[in-house]
Amino acid sequence: MEELGPGLYETLVSEGLKIQLDQLAERFPTEQRGIRAAEASDRIAWHLSRQIERALADVRDDERVQVGLSVARALLDRLGELVELDESAVPVEPATVLHAILRRRPDGSPDAFSEPLIPLLDTTLLTNAPGEPSLWNQLRSEIHSADAVDVVMAFIRRSGIAPLLDSLERHCDMGKPLRVLTTTYTGSTERRALDQLVDLGAEVRISYDLSTTRLHAKAWIFHRRSGFSTAYVGSSNLTHSAQVTGLEWNVRASAARNPDVLAKFGAVFDSYWAAGDFLAYDPEQFEDERRRAGLADSGPQVILSPIELRPLPFQERLLELLELSRQGGHHRNLLVAATGTGKTVMAAVDYGRLRQQLERSRLLFIAHREEILDQSVGTFRYALREASFGEKWVGRSRPARFDHVFASIQSINASGLDALAADHFDVVIVDEFHHAAAASYERVLRRLAPVELLGLTATPERSDGLPVLQWFDDRIAAELRLWDAIDQQYLAPFLYFGIHDGLACAKFLGGGAVGTTSKRSAVRTRAPTRGLGS
Repeated sequence: MEELGPGLYETLVSEGLKIQLDQLAERFPTEQRGIRAAEASDRIAWHLSRQIERALADVRDDERVQVGLSVARALLDRLGELVELDESAVPVEPATVLHAILRRRPDGSPDAFSEPLIPLLDTTLLTNAPGEPSLWNQLRSEIHSADAVDVVMAFIRRSGIAPLLDSLERHCDMGKPLRVLTTTYTGSTERRALDQLVDLGAEVRISYDLSTTRLHAKAWIFHRRSGFSTAYVGSSNLTHSAQVTGLEWNVRASAARNPDVLAKFGAVFDSYWAAGDFLAYDPEQFEDERRRAGLADSGPQVILSPIELRPLPFQERLLELLELSRQGGHHRNLLVAATGTGKTVMAAVDYGRLRQQLERSRLLFIAHREEILDQSVGTFRYALREASFGEKWVGRSRPARFDHVFASIQSINASGLDALAADHFDVVIVDEFHHAAAASYERVLRRLAPVELLGLTATPERSDGLPVLQWFDDRIAAELRLWDAIDQQYLAPFLYFGIHDGLACAKFLGGGAVGTTSKRSAVRTRAPTRGLGS
């Protein structure tokens, strides 16, 4: 037992401690009081937990689990003899810890939660020191398993939320609440950062009071129905330096260890949220209040961004035909466009517009070859200007989020369709739709019930005569045939060279290929398209 000296204590007096206090009585007076009923359960349980922890720490590693389990069962048995006890609280043998209860992904596989490096039971201090988890990494890992997230932050900047956007977007897409409280204090909060949060689905409220309120708190609360909520409070605002590189101190608290602290976190946040000092975010009001406070920018804001993809006039005309078809009540549409006229580009632009209209915009893009999927992912990322847009579902590549999926028809069928909800995807795009007469495509198309179905093909007429237009009410929504594209000079015309040698075969000239044909043989060449190719 540690040597005692003058100071403050909150220790239950044990037999050993009483002997020490008696020995100190002549030198140091003590203050002792009885335990109050309101604190008895906490003080006594804390004392017991420390004694159990110390005792088990001295047990050999290979025996500690079994001895600890025996101690727990014996203590609970004895406790049940003295007071009313829930017998279901007795731990099972062998000692086991429930780590998670998982949801299933659309392909039936378990959807594992991202696990924070700091266990949910632990209360600890983060300082962004080398070798320890950064606050940014911890926040990312906490968001995934949270049922609701509350943020109170004095300053919010785009550099601070950028690393968290993917995690926050997934959180909001799953219908989970995200509430944010912030201020215009010192003019550090950026409007574009707030716009990004609102676009994700967050509720944002702002205090414009720069005289009395002056909110300076920085805290995150991760609510979990499991009871293992966590919270962070400290010095880090939502800026890049504060989250990653700054000399910041942030305490992580655990509801399992500190239930009263977490309860106060939630209660205080709710009181701020309901207070009249915090107003629902309105972009125009935000700018007006900044100007009134003398915080407006002194000059125009310059934004550096990639070159925007713009459809060519003929592509825009086809997109307009698709939109007219939808306005006419048709939500199963086929786009027929010659190879090289940019079907995938048009599909990407069309999807970008659709997700501005739909409440939810989960995408499934289906093709039959991985090369097509790779090209399509690149096109969509360029068109939407989102470098990380889309996940592949082909071969060994499996999506983690199943929000924007580029899948091979073989992989979808191989995984089975039982776990895939019919309405999981809101927009389904099928490339090379003339393959849809195959049984593999038919199974998937009959299973899915998207808000919008778009088929892409250059040749809807199959050589075997099997139909595909029945998926679109026997109609084509928009088309640009090969001969029309050539006539309108969107594609270069074919050039034919023939050699007559008196036999039933001829050599193709150009490209070095040899084939068999009639008395006239030809080589077809085509220059690059004038527009954006698929």
